[in-house]
Amino acid sequence: MPLPRHTLAALAALLTCAQAHSQATLQDVAGHKFEVQKIAKPAAPATVIFENGSRNTLDKWAKVIPLLAKDATVFAYNRPGYGKSDKPVTPRDGKTIVEELRLLLKQQGLQPPYVLVGHSLGGLYMQMYARSYPHEVKGVVLVDALYPGVIKKPEEFPLMARWAKYMFMNAAMEAEVDQIYSTGQAMMNLPWDDNIPMVRLINVPKSPGAVAIDLGVANNDEKTRNLVMAMYPKACKVIVDSDHQMQLASPEVVADAIRDVIGAHDAKHQPALRCS
Repeated sequence: MPLPRHTLAALAALLTCAQAHSQATLQDVAGHKFEVQKIAKPAAPATVIFENGSRNTLDKWAKVIPLLAKDATVFAYNRPGYGKSDKPVTPRDGKTIVEELRLLLKQQGLQPPYVLVGHSLGGLYMQMYARSYPHEVKGVVLVDALYPGVIKKPEEFPLMARWAKYMFMNAAMEAEVDQIYSTGQAMMNLPWDDNIPMVRLINVPKSPGAVAIDLGVANNDEKTRNLVMAMYPKACKVIVDSDHQMQLASPEVVADAIRDVIGAHDAKHQPALRCS
């Protein structure tokens, strides 16, 4: 008996996802190994670069990449200290991480301009990249990203947060968290080019069971919230009923945001998302 059409579609999606994940390899850059996943489409109109959040590895993009792999070159990787990548031998501030990514992209033969996609802490790094090298950036998609000032200085973390950081993070992840505040401050000293298309996906869950947990490390005062919301006034802001791991819970929304950024300067492109 032939399989139903929707079953065949589901199987095809699973096979595509498995194929994309199987392409993760170890690449040597300046004597250090990085775990990378690249699907190259030489004739594609864009090269999409994914940056993971804290404690996340490249497999978290496994539901998004298959939705884009036919239409764009896609690249995801694990920062030093994540997955199979080597442990870091450099500081874990945003500037260093951006420079390591640029070197990795060059080694992989991926030429700018790029569409930069960052989740959570990865979103902070992608903001740093776009401000540091605006001529290399085609657009930015921030997936429930971190912004300057949201996370306190590490010395202001309460005892419970310091304990959780020690228990649930390796040394590389701890070092990144300790640099979030200073990375944000350094980023704010760099200019922003308003001509760069940007979509900000902001998670606002409607579920009554949704509970925000920050262990006292976040500045959630009105001044900080207003500052964050006022950033990037020309960006398309999209409120999403999801969870923090939006790329897993709502991959179609993330993929639509990327497509909208790719087509931002195409008069024929019909945006899939409605800005708020």
